[in-house]
Amino acid sequence: MGCGFHSFCFAALSFVLISSIPQISCGKMHKRSKVKLEGCNLFQGSWVFDETYPLYDTSSCPFVEKEFNCQGNGRPDNQYLKYKWKPATCTLPRFNGESFLTRMKGKKILFVGDSLSQNHWESLTCMLHAALPQSNYTVGQKGGVTTFIMMDYGLSLSFSHNVYLVDIVKEQIGWVLKLDSIENGNSWKGYDVLIFNTWHWWLHNDTNKPWDYMEIGGKLVKDMDRLAAFKEGLTTWSKWVDSSVDPTITQVFFQGISPTHYRGQEWNGPATATCKGETTPVKGSIYPGSTPPAVDVVKEVLSKMSKPGTLLDITTLSQLRKDGHPSIYGIDGQNGNDCSHWCLAGVPDTWNELLFAILTN
Repeated sequence: MGCGFHSFCFAALSFVLISSIPQISCGKMHKRSKVKLEGCNLFQGSWVFDETYPLYDTSSCPFVEKEFNCQGNGRPDNQYLKYKWKPATCTLPRFNGESFLTRMKGKKILFVGDSLSQNHWESLTCMLHAALPQSNYTVGQKGGVTTFIMMDYGLSLSFSHNVYLVDIVKEQIGWVLKLDSIENGNSWKGYDVLIFNTWHWWLHNDTNKPWDYMEIGGKLVKDMDRLAAFKEGLTTWSKWVDSSVDPTITQVFFQGISPTHYRGQEWNGPATATCKGETTPVKGSIYPGSTPPAVDVVKEVLSKMSKPGTLLDITTLSQLRKDGHPSIYGIDGQNGNDCSHWCLAGVPDTWNELLFAILTN
């Protein structure tokens, strides 16, 4: 996978912590919230063609990085831009930037994660800029955090690059990934909305992982089962939320696992097929392939948390979008094939439409 914005590489699982959000969650958390869209699961449905999409023209959005700018990188087709998500039993409201800004006036939102979190963050900045293109804004970077501010509304959207959430510490023996330490969480305090994401980096092999050892319970190991390590790290994150987040102040979502499309047999295509050359979504509401194993881990960990939160369960709806990746129209061009990130405009815009629907209902 190619690297992009400030050398940020990919990963995939976003959490957004939100207090008193009505709507869909998982496990025990599902019982904690009242659903105003009675009988509707926003995350079950299908993609339908709609000429009124996309929500913005990427060429008019100054925040999109090269790795996500598929049209700017020469992608010849544009039908993938014309799909909207249609839940099976209700209507997903079209994103209204002015309404979002009014409701979130004066708020501070922080995305914490890898470049899939960046994908999500850049999508929302473009959607808001397109809604009010004449509105004053600033973009700046400080201490590894990039912040977009809509000056007229006092709303800030920040992105902090952090691929594991738990701590990576330089020690005499090398870099250590500490599965039960999350001191970097101190920098996440003071925000109204926190959006976390992690997963894909847990799968990186020896040639591109940024750590030399893992540590848990004071014991160093050279490596361990990555899914088990992910569960340990995510559990540490969940304990930080339970101990550090005041749900009357800080809003919390958890965004589900974002899928990849490197194996054509997952959507009943040729075994050698990838997202390269795909121009339409999978038809219907059921993805033929299996659910990523991290999904069950996420739901288990969330179900044991004591603080309320809402799962943005974007896995299946994103699995249906085999056509939505940069492929050879990403940062590495013909030398790459990015079936992990998403084109902008594109699928992450729907993630934000879902967020908007939950916040406004």
